[in-house]
Formats: sequence, C-alpha cells, structure tokens
Amino acid sequence: MLPRLDLAAVWLAATASVASAQTYRRFGTCPSLGCVIPPDQQDFLPGQEFDIRFEVHAPKNGSEAFNNGVPDEKFTATISKDGGRPRSIAEFFKIRSEPSLEKWTFSWFEDLFAEDAKTPSVVNVASKAYRRVALYEPGTYTVTLNYFSGKKTTAEWTVRPLATKKKAKNVIFFIGDGMTTNMITAARLLAHKAVNGKYQTLLSLDEFPVLGHQMTHSIDTFITDSANSASALYTGHKSTVNALGVYADTSPDPQDDPKVETIVEMLFRIWGSAWGAVSTAYIADATPIALSGHSRLRSQYGVLIDQALNGVQNYSWTKTDGPDAYFGGGADQFIAGPGSYQGKDYYAEFAKKGYSISLNKTSLLSAPNDKKALGIFCKNNLPVWIDRHIFPENLEINNDPTGAAKPAKDLPGLKEMTLKAVDILHNRGGKEGFFLMSEAASIDKQMHALDYDRALGDLLELDDTVRATIAKLKQLRILDDTLIVVSADHGHGFDVFGSSDTKYFDAQEDERSKRNAIGVYENSGLSQYTEPKPGVSYGTGANFPMNWDPRYVLAAGVGAAPDRREDYGIGATPRAPTTSRGGEAYVNDQDRPNGFVVNGTLPTSESQGVHSLTDVPVYARGPCQETFGGTYSNIDVFYKIANCLGLAHGRNVTEGADKNRGKGKGKGRD
Repeated sequence: MLPRLDLAAVWLAATASVASAQTYRRFGTCPSLGCVIPPDQQDFLPGQEFDIRFEVHAPKNGSEAFNNGVPDEKFTATISKDGGRPRSIAEFFKIRSEPSLEKWTFSWFEDLFAEDAKTPSVVNVASKAYRRVALYEPGTYTVTLNYFSGKKTTAEWTVRPLATKKKAKNVIFFIGDGMTTNMITAARLLAHKAVNGKYQTLLSLDEFPVLGHQMTHSIDTFITDSANSASALYTGHKSTVNALGVYADTSPDPQDDPKVETIVEMLFRIWGSAWGAVSTAYIADATPIALSGHSRLRSQYGVLIDQALNGVQNYSWTKTDGPDAYFGGGADQFIAGPGSYQGKDYYAEFAKKGYSISLNKTSLLSAPNDKKALGIFCKNNLPVWIDRHIFPENLEINNDPTGAAKPAKDLPGLKEMTLKAVDILHNRGGKEGFFLMSEAASIDKQMHALDYDRALGDLLELDDTVRATIAKLKQLRILDDTLIVVSADHGHGFDVFGSSDTKYFDAQEDERSKRNAIGVYENSGLSQYTEPKPGVSYGTGANFPMNWDPRYVLAAGVGAAPDRREDYGIGATPRAPTTSRGGEAYVNDQDRPNGFVVNGTLPTSESQGVHSLTDVPVYARGPCQETFGGTYSNIDVFYKIANCLGLAHGRNVTEGADKNRGKGKGKGRD
C-alpha cells in the first residue's frame, strides 16, 4: 500500500523542481512522474497510425526522489472522445490483450552543477506500449494515466477534419535546409542585377503566388534540429532533438520509441503513389531519411537506410516498398563494412529489389525511367555548388562512392538529380502520382561552417533547380496537377549588414583598422557580383553571379558563433573556423589568416554556428496553394499537404498498398 500523505508532499516538491529546470529535464514532454506519449496538445490526421506509450517514473535520488525509487507497476490508462465514457486503451482500440509490462532505469543531471559534480539522478520506470493504433473520427480525445494511488496525468489529443479527396496528383517539396528570408535576400543580391534600386530579374522563388511562414520549435525546446523538424514537416507531430518519426521515450532502445506514420507511408498505403528523395547531403542524413525513418537517434544511419528499403522490422508497421528514386551522397552506408547495417552491401540489397544503381552523373542520366533508381555519388555530402563550378580543385579528395582511394568528379548537382527523379516518379507513379522531396542540404552545412558564400551558392542552386523543375513539369504537362512547396526546416541567425572593401581590408596591418573597410548605410554601396570582370567567366548561367570575388563584397555574419577570424569575401577553400584543443574550440589561425578575430557567443565546446529561433518562409504554387498563406506551426505544413493529397480518412484504408502488392510493389498492414 502506498502512503497517500507522504506521496502528496513529495509530489509537490518534485513537480516544482521539474518546472524550474531549463538546461536539463528528466523528460522534456513529461513534467510529472506519469508520462503519456504522445503527450498533451498533439494533433492527428484521421486514420494516421501511431504508437502509444505510458511511463511511470520513480526517481531514486535527487530533488525528485519518490517512493524509494519504486514505480507503480499497476497503473491504468483510459481514453474518451468529446467527453464520452472513458474506456481502457485495449478496449477502445480493440486490442485483444494488454501489452507486457516493461521496466528499465535511466539517469539524468538536474542542472549544470550536478553535471560538474558528476552526481546523476537515477530513475526507475514501469511502462507499457500499445502498437499501431489509429483514431478515425475528428474530435477531441482525452487520455488519462492513473498511478500512485489517485495521481493523474491527462493528455488532450485533437483529430483534425476528414479530407478524402485528392486535389493534387503530385507534390514536390523543396527544402532549403537552414534557409531563411535573410539568406534569400542575400542570394538575390548576389545573382540578380538592380538598377536604381529596381531588380531587373528575380529569383524563381520571388515569382511564387503564395508566401507564408512556419514556426520551427521542437516539442520540448524552442531551438530545433533537422531531425525532429523534418519529422514535424512529414508527420504533423513535433518531436525531440535527434529524433525522427517517433515521440522520444526514456527506454534504453532508440528503436522502440512510439512511432508516427509519415506522409509517404500514408500516401503509399492509401493511394499506392510513387515517392522519392533527393539531397545534396548523405542520403541517411536527417532531412531525407525522416521520410521513412523511425528512431530516437538520427545517427543510426545503417538502420535507417535499411528502414528506407525494407520498412520497420522490429514491429508491425506500414510498408512503402522503398523509394522509387533515391539520390544523394553517403556511400559509407552502402559499402559493405562498419558504416552499413549489419555490414551488408546495400548497393546489392537495393539491386536485389530491382533498383538501377548509379554512381556518377553519367550513369544517372542514362538510368531507365521505368525502374526504381538508387544514385549515390560520393562517400559523404556532395561537394557544394561553388566547389563544383568555381573551385573544382577542391574535389581532389578521396570521395569515390565505391570506396576507392580516388576523387569523385562526375557529380550531378541538385538540378540533375531532381529532374531525373521527376522523370522516374512521373513514369512509375502513373495515375496515382508521386511525392518528391528535394533538399539543398549544404545551405545549412555551410552556414554552420560560417562559409556564407558557399551557403548562398547552394541556395542559388536550389532556386535554379526550382526554376528548371517548373519548366520540366510544363514539358510533361503536369504542372497544373502538381503542388510545389519550397520551405526550410529551421534557420540560422544570418544577415548582411554592409559591404567590405577587400583591397583596403588587406592593406591594413592591425585588426582594428581592418574593420574600417566595412561600409554601412550609405557606404554599403551596390552589389558588384553582377558586374562582369575581364578574364572571368564561369559559364554557370544567368541565375548565378558573374563575379564571385569582386573588390567590394558582402559583409555578413550570424548572431551565434564560436571564436573565429573574419575577412569577408569568398575563400578558395572550404572554411574550418575553429580548431579543437582539450575538447574546446579555439580560433583556427589557418582559416582567414588575414582577418580579424571575432569573439564567440557560444559555449566553448561549440566549434560551429548553431540554429536559431527564426520563423522560416513557405512558398507555394499549384493545387491548394491558397492554404499556405499566413503564419503557422511547422506541423501545419504536413496537414496542408496531406489534405491536398486526400490522406485524412475515417477508416483503415490500404487500397494503395493492396493494389501494389499484386504487382510485387509492396505491402500494406501486416
């Protein structure tokens, strides 16, 4: 028997302690000792499949110490709709038997002082997980967890309205990773000429009819990463930093957290449509892999590639039969060895399932459009646009996708990969259409490295790709059937504040004098990037700068960065702004050696720039474009796209997967 009076007193102290914590929390979505996952205030698409987990925590020590560290193993949980009769989880979802009780222990630090002292708080847990359920009727659902002799945790869930009509045959979702309005403004200034304040040409993005903004917060922090932000965009459910396709729990296994069905899983299950992903990152990186991945740790690269091909294996879950087009970098997860799942050759695993395999641009462009296609073009991230076109000597590194000690030079860019993916998906999707995600990944990666020119070069490549894709859709006569969305997953605190006279900058000997080369307000002048320079011709077309290295360059920076040197202007080699000594980041004197030192604003362990709070833009054109105006949560991007695709059904729909099962293309509910 649990002592009620003692419980109440300790409970008040425990909840007060957790409420005051910021840097560290026992469990971000669970301020009490009883945890409902998904937690309070979550939204669902009708018919979207998900898992439920309940946890009861009993801390053994620390400010939350409770019940001698013994969790209540006899907890119960109920669910009710719109104030109706509460029913047990098993009864409500028609689960034949209760799941087994699970138990484990985890530890955490209550604050920075506890971490410095190496005194963790230990928590014992009792838990149950209910797998693969769905809510079909719109409305409000109340989930109540009862534990510790009358204590309760309540979560309110909202199931959004039905939307069963498919309004867009196809969706192309472009993601400029880390891209903000400020970066788009800077890219426009680099590549498009203005006369007396009026631009003579514009970005492709500028011509979209609808512009909105999305808020990027994660579920338990206001600064997000690319994993859980991608999950919000693809599932309509926020998650925790590093998690994708799941609500994070506290269990030891990062693969058993409560899953949520993604947009391509639903699209295949309901309509049998084709889907694909293109990225200039390694294909197991967060943004592309979150379309099919379910893990608390984005770093489980090998497992996540296997999930993309074969689906979730440790629990019954929706199958997509793998992507129809899958292009990017990341050979380490495909070459048989320590980086691949179970050491297998995943080039061979994809080939066994009927994929064409391309390892360079030449083979990609000649790949058949009627077969599924895998294209992996280098060992890690693809080299950025500037290094492929302006400084090709930077490609002279061992980066071959076979693992051979030689460079990868026959490289496609985002445009070539995207246009080929459109050809394949249009062919394979047929009357059921397709979903394609195309990511300009190194906008973010180069912003992290404080290499602003390389980041903006990749943003211009994204814009050029969007322009070319619209032309391709017109050519295929499917533009009017295709919703195109261009957005980001998060931002960086970047902006341009003036120009810098590089000639004067270089002539100054002391660091303080160098700062006088920066022109602000009336001294910022005009962009010289669009002015021709004798002897300089890159052959990169009208949508890119004519001169990447003018005398007067953009003076730009970010709001949060480590100690580093700055000299503005383009660097002939990619940036490495810091060097590590004793686990701390210091100025790298080999990077921008003629620049001046800028003191950092981040923890000394941070070697690069970090993400910021900013809302990010959402551009839309095509069917349902009118729904994308305004300011809304990142999860609403999912609901807008899902409704346009007719994915919100009031019954368990598996017609798409059932139809493809007969063609050897996949499985539905199993």
